[in-house]
Amino acid sequence: TDQPDEASFCSYCEEPCSGSFLGGSPIWCCLWCQRLLHVDCHSSMSNETGNICDLGQFRRLILSPLYVKKLSPNSGFLSSITHGANELASSVRATIRSQSKKHQHNSETSFDAGSNGNFCDISTESTTDTAENVNGSHAIEENCNGGMNVGTPRQNGGIDKNMEKKPSFKRSESINQKDESQALRMKQKYELIDLPPDAKPLLVFVNKKSGAQRGYSLKLRLNLLLNPVQVFELSSTQGPEMGLFLFRKVLHLRILVCGGDGTVGWVLNAIDKQNFISPPPVAILPAGTGNDMARVLSWGGGLGAVERQGGLCMVLQQIEHAAVTILDRWKVAILNQQGKQLQSPKFMNNYLGIGCDAKVALDIHNLREENPEKFYNQFMNKVLYAREGARSIMDRTFADFPWQVRVEVDGVEIEVPEDAEGVLVANIGSYMGGVDLWQNEDETYDNFEPQSMHDKILEVVSISGTWHLGKLQVGLSRARRLAQGRSIKIQLFAALPVQIDGEPWSQQPCTLSISHHGQAFMLKRTAEESLGHAAAIITDVLESAETNHVINASQKRALLQEMALRLT
Repeated sequence: TDQPDEASFCSYCEEPCSGSFLGGSPIWCCLWCQRLLHVDCHSSMSNETGNICDLGQFRRLILSPLYVKKLSPNSGFLSSITHGANELASSVRATIRSQSKKHQHNSETSFDAGSNGNFCDISTESTTDTAENVNGSHAIEENCNGGMNVGTPRQNGGIDKNMEKKPSFKRSESINQKDESQALRMKQKYELIDLPPDAKPLLVFVNKKSGAQRGYSLKLRLNLLLNPVQVFELSSTQGPEMGLFLFRKVLHLRILVCGGDGTVGWVLNAIDKQNFISPPPVAILPAGTGNDMARVLSWGGGLGAVERQGGLCMVLQQIEHAAVTILDRWKVAILNQQGKQLQSPKFMNNYLGIGCDAKVALDIHNLREENPEKFYNQFMNKVLYAREGARSIMDRTFADFPWQVRVEVDGVEIEVPEDAEGVLVANIGSYMGGVDLWQNEDETYDNFEPQSMHDKILEVVSISGTWHLGKLQVGLSRARRLAQGRSIKIQLFAALPVQIDGEPWSQQPCTLSISHHGQAFMLKRTAEESLGHAAAIITDVLESAETNHVINASQKRALLQEMALRLT
């Protein structure tokens, strides 16, 4: 499903490419543009096009190997074979650069790759290894519109060595940020060189341990469709910081997160720490269990829906034409009775739950830690959620819940219903795999405003037990609206389970203080929305204006925020 329909025809003669070895001319497949080509047609096409690949339909998303340079060819664990391949790729790149100058009519597709390097075999065992083997001259540009410079590109494609040895940091950066940046720099094997200012490469983060447990196969497929140096695997030992550091100065960077809601929050937290002037927008490939953020941004509820809509190729096409929208992010401070923080604050994007729903999430979390093999796909995950919920139906653990919590919204205490066994604070219109807690179309409440994920306002509702949760999921009941507000405090008088965006824990008595943290740029799928298409066009115009120095990054950010508010 990752190959377009036209891939079964020769890209030069447009005749069918036989799958049988004896059925016709041998076939070459370009690993960059994904096109097929008869071997007999190669020489004819080379004479006409200069032996240059335009990287195909995803040229704007692919990081061309021409702009990637290996920093330390003698370091690391590369074998002599890989080192030789790197030298060969470097010479191929130099040849292609020379040929590109002779074919100015192809200048519009500046992401070029040499044909000699295109029609070859590829190994996809790991992101780093594949990147080194395929793109011997890979570079990761230290590009972020608010970071530091690694080197000054020369017109001939080289890097000023003095600048490489003496990176400059912003004076406003803390000592810890400098130390972290230096530590990341020591791990770098690549840098980006001569990247065109209008380039829009896609940076991909894949979490193999997300609910659907298909991260490994996703990474391999994305390695083939993109440049492997763009694809980073998230793990307990490597977070998003490495990828963001490598691409931190790419002007029009876009990010794809392959995972669940927890993975999305992980990446958004890392983006916050980079102090972008205009943060990169984030798209989501739903590979978790609930995928609530992906649902409200129209990316689908799971990988099954993605496959039915055309697979990864279709997702990449939709990312190119997606609209930028705004997401409120909230800080959750955990305080003692004296108002002192008990631990580092947490950040919420979707929702916060206290009581029976968090108990189910905590039970599932503990079961996943003990028996990860049971969570092998999204359907089984939901079955296990239903089982744990059913176990709690007859359990009146939270019968005293209304007297164990105190809810205050914008300084006003809110009464918790006597039948409540849980309280939920919602930022988006999807909970637990698609449940709409607030239901904007409900006209029985006249004193509340519609829910929005970028109005800097949160919604508070109550639920009356696990049985109520089950009825919510099948549309037979509704949550009870309690309040809307910009600042929320929830005091716990007993130990209670708490969850933020599906990540649960058991919390001792404390006060949870929720306040607005900031806003993130997200990408929304706009396949069937006229306003979405308009937003995508306006985004392209603003990015072009920034490239041409008509506006700066902060002005672009302000205009994107205003556009998102007006068109949604």
